[in-house]
Amino acid sequence: KAINARRIRRKHHIRKRVFVDASAPRLSVFRSNKLIYCQLIDDINGTTVASASTFAKEVRGALGDGATGNKKAAVEVGKLIAERAKDVGIEKVVFDRNGYEYAGRVAALADAAREGGLEF
Repeated sequence: KAINARRIRRKHHIRKRVFVDASAPRLSVFRSNKLIYCQLIDDINGTTVASASTFAKEVRGALGDGATGNKKAAVEVGKLIAERAKDVGIEKVVFDRNGYEYAGRVAALADAAREGGLEF
């Protein structure tokens, strides 16, 4: 409980500084022990533009072995969110690590999204 409370405090501290305008939505990441999710959020309109997670058929098909809580799964989710962002015409985003340390699965997702063509 204390670890999550500290993450929530970091999250609010980061969100005060993350500036989002209409041209660059926020790429928000959430990770649990088993899954990883990400969303492109337009804060001005309060809508989700695109999303990807390890629930997606494309990710589960690429993984094959069913392990969804590892770096390989995070890379697949990063590729998928970049592809979906391009489909809706988004190339530039603001990365929101959501209070998580920029390492491991979070960093793997971000790197894969960059390789997929997103700028941040």
